[in-house]
Amino acid sequence: MGGHPYWYFVPYESDVQHALDTLRAREFKAGRYNPVIPFLEFGDPAFLQQQPGAKHGSIDEALEASAEDGTRSILDISRVSDSPDFCAAAPVPPDQLREFFGTERPTHEMLPGSGDLFESIDRGHCVYVVVYEGDRPKELFFAGYSFD
Repeated sequence: MGGHPYWYFVPYESDVQHALDTLRAREFKAGRYNPVIPFLEFGDPAFLQQQPGAKHGSIDEALEASAEDGTRSILDISRVSDSPDFCAAAPVPPDQLREFFGTERPTHEMLPGSGDLFESIDRGHCVYVVVYEGDRPKELFFAGYSFD
């Protein structure tokens, strides 16, 4: 099998680790992870309405239950890193932002369909981008590929 892409928008905050932790808690509580929902459809407009609830006692238990497949979600990403690494979210470098989007301040509409961005992500890795509205940061965009 190949890796499965995933992505999320969350409100901007300067503490990216806090934003990641909050997102992970939200997705765990909603039950939007493998094995509760084996294959999530991130492009589906009803994605956020899928809320079967967590079926495990903790994120660590969910990770254990998903085994080598991983959760195919942000739950696989536990920390923020300055550079790409397994199970970590790293910022997309400014030169890649310019290459992919023609700007270092991409907008919401530019991100989910960016094949170039997704092709730059390795399995088991995640990136984040500060999303702008005008000259102000509005959101953080987390995108990654599952292990399987």
